[in-house]
Amino acid sequence: MPGEDAREAARTATGALEALPFLPELPARGPGADMLGRTLGMLVELYARVEPSGWRFGDRPGRDTRRARAWLGEDLDALEEFTQGYEGALKLQAVGPWTLAAGVELRNGEAALSDTGACRDLAESLAEGLRLHVAEARRRIPGARLVLQLDEPSLTAVLLGRVRSASGYRTLRAVDRQAVEGTLRDVIGAVRAPVIVHSCAPEVPFGLLRRAGVAGISFDFDLLTERDWDDFGEAAEGGTALFAGVVPGTDGPLSDPAGSVSGVRALWRRLGLAPGDLGSSLAVTPSCGLAGASPAYARAALVHCAKAARSLVDNPE
Repeated sequence: MPGEDAREAARTATGALEALPFLPELPARGPGADMLGRTLGMLVELYARVEPSGWRFGDRPGRDTRRARAWLGEDLDALEEFTQGYEGALKLQAVGPWTLAAGVELRNGEAALSDTGACRDLAESLAEGLRLHVAEARRRIPGARLVLQLDEPSLTAVLLGRVRSASGYRTLRAVDRQAVEGTLRDVIGAVRAPVIVHSCAPEVPFGLLRRAGVAGISFDFDLLTERDWDDFGEAAEGGTALFAGVVPGTDGPLSDPAGSVSGVRALWRRLGLAPGDLGSSLAVTPSCGLAGASPAYARAALVHCAKAARSLVDNPE
């Protein structure tokens, strides 16, 4: 979300949606509030600091770790304030193990992805940190049915060997698909809540994610190609919740709600899926985060998503 005001962001995240309010992230506050830094602050017995090249592991918790944890606590305080007595689904989010491994550096400056042991230690620390995070949110908002979103925009690059080395002159070796799937399965199993995986990159691995045990897959609908249609259809028929990013994440004109989901409706029809299942199988979301939008647009986009989703229920054909 845009801005630096945790209370205002929480007010929007809980008030603009008919369903699935969420814990906002406010990266405009700086390192530690950014996507990677926020999740690195959740790790257990692993610590990172900001270097000129980005986030890098260190020996002990420093200023950057303390800042990340303080901001997360502030955000949870604000969310708790606006969810008193709330009963229903509520979404948390963090960076998934493979995007985290591609984005944080070892002490030698290379991505953690380059070291199998480092990836394993990182995933184990993340799993425990996420378990504690979910437990803390459950304590604060006892009526909520928590859902965890893992952001994995680098997942496809990890699978296809497209993550650049520190020098930039080569790419790191592709990680075995079974290893990727197994690590995701372990993290998902640790958090004790349904997990959605989000990727705003092309070539989202629907099948791998479903085998890993995700409850839902979130993606940029405009990046789907004809090669993805069968995987999309199989996910829908298999009961995987689909979160289609169809609303732009930056300021611009918003079409009428039904128009925003016309492409989704057309693909659903082309694949021969039951029209009556559309409203219950698919949620409407922004294409990616809203941090680059104005606060007014961010709120309008969330309201627009809710109206577009309602149009799928009311008019599935």
